[in-house]
Amino acid sequence: MTETWQDPQTVEQLQREAAKLRKINAALMSRVERSMDQQLNAFSLFETAIALDHKVRDRTHQLREALHSVERANEGLYRAKQQAEAASSLKSSVLISVTHDLLQPLNAARLTLSALTEMMESQEAGLLIDQADRSLVMLEDLLRSLLEIAKLDAGALKPEVRAIALAPLFEQLRNEFEPIAARQGLSLRIRSSGLAVRSDAMMLRRILQNLLANAIRYTRSGGVVMGCRPRGDQICVQVSDTGPGIAQAQQEAIFREFQRGEAIATDQAGFGLGLSIVRRFATVLGHEVRLSSQLGRGSTFTLELGPADLAEVDDEVQEVKLAERPYNYSGLEGAKILLIENDPNGSEAMAALLEGWGCDVATTRSAADALVRLSELGGAPDVVIADLHLDHGESGLSAIADVREQLKLDTPAMIITADYSEQAAKEASLHGLEVLKKPIKPAEMRALLSFLLS
Repeated sequence: MTETWQDPQTVEQLQREAAKLRKINAALMSRVERSMDQQLNAFSLFETAIALDHKVRDRTHQLREALHSVERANEGLYRAKQQAEAASSLKSSVLISVTHDLLQPLNAARLTLSALTEMMESQEAGLLIDQADRSLVMLEDLLRSLLEIAKLDAGALKPEVRAIALAPLFEQLRNEFEPIAARQGLSLRIRSSGLAVRSDAMMLRRILQNLLANAIRYTRSGGVVMGCRPRGDQICVQVSDTGPGIAQAQQEAIFREFQRGEAIATDQAGFGLGLSIVRRFATVLGHEVRLSSQLGRGSTFTLELGPADLAEVDDEVQEVKLAERPYNYSGLEGAKILLIENDPNGSEAMAALLEGWGCDVATTRSAADALVRLSELGGAPDVVIADLHLDHGESGLSAIADVREQLKLDTPAMIITADYSEQAAKEASLHGLEVLKKPIKPAEMRALLSFLLS
């Protein structure tokens, strides 16, 4: 047996078998180790997944809370925005309503002064009446400016952009401002132009009126010049003065509400709304307003407008928007007037003015009242004058229609109103009626009456 173990072949065979067994053992051990590692890795991944799941849940919860906070903040902002818009709308509506109501007694006061002027004979009384009238004119200008701002804020004033010839507009402005400049010892040169621009006729006229009024108000000596010229693809209308000039630091501030300079001694400073309306109207129309000024040397305001072809200008529309009809004055003695006015003070003042011209006036407050009073005139009235907005939502347009229907006559008529909206003017125009805006200018009223009676 000992010999067998010592046999070299047997030993070699046993060594081969032992090596083979070691390999098999190593392979088995490796497989066992791999299996154990896989089990450990799976467990580790399981633990990691659980931890990540918790983190995801936490972050999701935090994200939801953040989203809820954002939603609550957005709801708060939305409510605040709605409240601000409602407050702004209410402010504009109240301002429009209050301004409209204030124009009623202002109209009555100016009509009363006009009637009083024709009754007074002393020069001193006339001077006092003129002073009172100037104060009322300033109040009227303030109310109209506030009304325009309120309508812009409320979105009730919409521009009607069309081709506008500058020549007739410039001529109207020259006729309007030459007497004002002359009273202050200033020269006013408005250079006519054959150009046309694209703008809203009413807003453009108001912009240029405010620029000219501002230049004249603050110029002590010298004068004011207005003209226009092409510059690139724009038409530039410039208003220059020889006034005191505006410091660089104040050149933006003067376009804000209630910012004003120091007027000359013979005039009164405005309310600081003119240039604010210039900027607001220009912004709505897409026009650019520029200011160049030097202290002690004067200022130049430049309004940049888009050009238009003169062939596009609607002469009839521009005449209605810009020009005053050349009415012929004639005697009004004996004219029978039916007045439909719901404001007692305004009605009384209007009647006094008309009677001072020799008219026979029947005052009424509604269409029903007017139909009853027709018999008191001893025949059909020569002219019907009606306020646009009567009591209880009644319209002066329908009141005039009712009177005409009862008389079976197309009686001449006019509308008086403190409503400055385009809608009011369009409604009257659709009925073929003339419109006078309150406060009523007696000369304009008399001219229109003469026109209707003729």
